[in-house]
Amino acid sequence: MSVLVGASDLTLQADVLVIGGGPAGTWAAIKAAAKDAKVILVDKGYCGSSGATAPSGTGVWYVEPDKAAREEAKKNRYQLGGQLAEDSWMNRVLDQTYENMNNLSQQGYPFPKDENGNEYKRGLQGPEYMRLMRKLVKKAGVKILDHSPALELLMDEHGVAGAAGKRTQTGETWTISAGAVIIATGGCAFLSKALGTNVLTGDGYLLAAEAGSDFSGMEFSNAYAISPVFSSVTKTAYYRFATFYYEDGSVVEGAGSTRGRSVIARNLMEGRQVYARLDQAPEDIQSLLRVGQRNFFLPFDRAGIDPFIDRFPVTMRLEGTVRGTGGINIIDHTCATKVPGLYAAGDAVTREFICGGFTGGGSHNAAWAMSSGTFAGEGATVYSKSLGQKKADRKLIGVSTASWTKKKQSNEAKKVQEFVRAVQGEVMPYDRNLFRTDSVLKKSLHQLDHLWDEIQKEAISYQSEQAVKTREVQAMIATARWMYHSAIARTETRGMHKRIDFPTLDTQQEYRLISSGLKKISVTSIPVNREVEVQ
Repeated sequence: MSVLVGASDLTLQADVLVIGGGPAGTWAAIKAAAKDAKVILVDKGYCGSSGATAPSGTGVWYVEPDKAAREEAKKNRYQLGGQLAEDSWMNRVLDQTYENMNNLSQQGYPFPKDENGNEYKRGLQGPEYMRLMRKLVKKAGVKILDHSPALELLMDEHGVAGAAGKRTQTGETWTISAGAVIIATGGCAFLSKALGTNVLTGDGYLLAAEAGSDFSGMEFSNAYAISPVFSSVTKTAYYRFATFYYEDGSVVEGAGSTRGRSVIARNLMEGRQVYARLDQAPEDIQSLLRVGQRNFFLPFDRAGIDPFIDRFPVTMRLEGTVRGTGGINIIDHTCATKVPGLYAAGDAVTREFICGGFTGGGSHNAAWAMSSGTFAGEGATVYSKSLGQKKADRKLIGVSTASWTKKKQSNEAKKVQEFVRAVQGEVMPYDRNLFRTDSVLKKSLHQLDHLWDEIQKEAISYQSEQAVKTREVQAMIATARWMYHSAIARTETRGMHKRIDFPTLDTQQEYRLISSGLKKISVTSIPVNREVEVQ
């Protein structure tokens, strides 16, 4: 039984508890509150400014309700993602994204306009977007607890009914009971220093797994983004205008942003520095590019570099499941997991339904966040209200696998950093995670399994500053194990999943892979819903 239950400094009750304050979490909270639910949102950082969206500009998969345009939009990603997307989900997300983007316009989001006054709704500026979302969350009457990461879910024999955590700025602990819980904690980038991902360590995955949820598409987790060596900004859209060079000024043949990142990675892996220059960007759009992605240019301006004229060194930063497509498996259109009372949204959830095994930095992810947040907020509210008075009388226990203690442990910070470096050593190298082979994956899994066993032996003081950090590294280790177990099971190359020993797509493996478990992980396959084929 958790030491947090019954002994927290702050005890609250809600109809719906949302864990995570990015786009998915804020849309979920707003939609739940609109259905007269009492909603509490807890965020690991500050809702409105933390996470991958808040500091960045992002494209959005927004398509007008024109049949031909939508069929073309679906077809493009369907093929790129290895034909694992499902038509009904794509239609539903396109419809919901269209509605939500129009709603943002009505709420005052400053969409740019063309000469005829028509708003351009295929992109959002993260700071303005998330500032507005926080405002709308508060306007809806939702209680926000900032800097309040969840450390474990609470359950009884009927399902999930709350969570417990810590307020990192005050050291206080909190417990919130709720009729339903929505996990919207984002993906896992393994503390790679990609912009906005410092809070994205797979925490929600671990919480969900401890409650009994499973995962889908975790093999589609080897997303690496191009970034200047001197910057954390991993927005890659503008690299479509880039030519890539070696140090002597010769062109790196085959290197590119959409197709050709593997060429860049192989050169970096072999010790050859690669440089980029945005010399294919027409001069008449360069000022527009600066408006579209302001933070992309900040590091260059600070370094006195003109990226349209000067060559600059690049690297590839791991973004894992943040820009990948794997995540918590959901069982229906309400974004319910297989665990009663537990819902999930955004990057915490598999996005295979709309883009199969490949997605970009925004676009589909941004559309999925606002749409799945809407679905989960509405679904969780209906479920919570169906419980009636029962939810007030439930006897809850914490279900984390952690060994909680009140006593502070010795060398906590040092031990956490050792675990972080160890898991990063298995997931960050290109020759382990990007260019995958059976033998290397199994070697990494052997080490990761050992790390999991070792960290499970560590007692965690919930009063310590390291409690959150220890749970983060537990989540990262667990995430890496689901990734590699699934990657071993998919003996082909499909979407972003590359197997060097199986370099082609196998038509017999057109299915989704479901991974589950913590100490022992199993992987099974389920068919893709083919009620309607995408042409």
